[in-house]
Order: sequence, then C-alpha cells, then structure tokens
Amino acid sequence: MALDARTLLRCFLRTYTVGAAFNTRGMQNIGLVHAMEPGLAAIYPDPVKRREARKKYIRHYNTHPFWTPLLVGTFLSLEAGIAAQTFPPQILRNLKDTTAYTLSAIGDSVFGGTMLVSWSLATCSLLVAGYQSAAFALGLFLFTALQAFKLFTFIAGLREGLKVLNRLRNWNLINWGERLKSGNAVLAAVLLWQLFPAHDRPALWAAACAALGLFAALVGRLHMSRMLLLFIFTAVILALPFATAYVPVEWHLFWQPAD
Repeated sequence: MALDARTLLRCFLRTYTVGAAFNTRGMQNIGLVHAMEPGLAAIYPDPVKRREARKKYIRHYNTHPFWTPLLVGTFLSLEAGIAAQTFPPQILRNLKDTTAYTLSAIGDSVFGGTMLVSWSLATCSLLVAGYQSAAFALGLFLFTALQAFKLFTFIAGLREGLKVLNRLRNWNLINWGERLKSGNAVLAAVLLWQLFPAHDRPALWAAACAALGLFAALVGRLHMSRMLLLFIFTAVILALPFATAYVPVEWHLFWQPAD
C-alpha cells in the first residue's frame, strides 16, 4: 500500500508529540513509534510484518525534537524501500543508531544553545526598549519559520532518503552555530547597555561586561559548569554589601548613577 498524503500528514503531526511519553529507559522511543505507526500500517498491511518493523523503533531513541520530522520522513522512505526489497533491513538500524545521536548533538548546540538564546536575547532587548509589538512579531515569525523548517525537512527526508544526509552536511550547521554565538555576545552586550547605561552607571556596566567575557572564557576554554559560575556570581553579588567592613571600597557607587 502506498503512503498517501493523509497518512503522511498523520505521521508529521504526530512528531509534535514525540516527547509526550518520554521515559528514562527508551527516552523518546514510544513517541517515535507513535509517529511511525500510520506509515508502518500503510507499508506493512500484514500485522506480523508490521510488528517486526515496529520493533526497530521501540529500542532506545533520543534526538533534538526539531530533527524528529526529518528522521521520521527518512525512516518512512527507507521502510518503503525495505518493503520493496530495495534496501537491506540492517541499513535502517545503522542509520537510526548513528544519525539520531549525531543530530541530537547538533540540535542541542545550534538550536538549543544558540538560536533559542538569540531569540531570547533579542526579545528581551526589544521589550526593554519598549517595542512590545516588535517582540511579539519576532516570536511569531520564528515560530512560523520553525514549523516551515519541520515540514521542509520531513518532506526532504521522505523524498531523498539517505541522500538527505548530504544536504545536511552542505548546510554546515556547526560553523553557522559558532557565528551565531558571536552574534549572541553582541546581543548580550546591547542588553546590558540597555539595563545599565554606561553614562549612568559606568562601573556597573563595565563590571557586567567583564563578568560576561570572563564567564564565556571559563565555559568555552575550561569547560566549567554554567550553573556553578552562576551560583558563584550570585553569591558575590549578595556578598558585596557586607564586604564594606573588610574592604575599604564604596560598593554602592557601582550601582548608583554617576553625578
């Protein structure tokens, strides 16, 4: 039985629930099986063959949710090829065990650690500047772009199968992620300027920028824990008012506007 448009749409929509049954044993495996089920039912009308195909996806599976549509589309393409005896059955196991985890690392770095941070910083900057409508428009645009990206990658995986991996390689997402992180540093500096204008509180703004650069160096070069650094920074800020008795520095000048 062919994969018709309705079946493919059901598979695509189910990718949005891939984390609904997240568990510590198989991670997103139940959600993946749920997304694949309409396609497997169409490819394997025989319940016995469908049960055997389903076993491939009940094993451990975990990746960034933004990549799930791409993988589901690719898996469906390969399953159709396996059912037609175009591909050997073991090809899907190799792809599932390697590509899913590779995309998970890329997704965490590029999407979770870079693009979502860019959106957060830009939104905060717009809200601080008083542009609420622009902040909402930015969020709506990025949300729509994400849905378009998911649909595009789902169709690409379905049509191209294994060839879609070459497309991903040409995108060079890792290097683009590094460029965006440099942009995030600029956005962070702009937000600090908005919160602590240099002409009003020069010492505090300079200290915040210096702390941001130090944190980036410690995390990037020494791979220190972000949570640990945040805890230390918070502890130092809370301890500053009590340090006057031991260090002859008028700490209040750091956060009071300059005359």
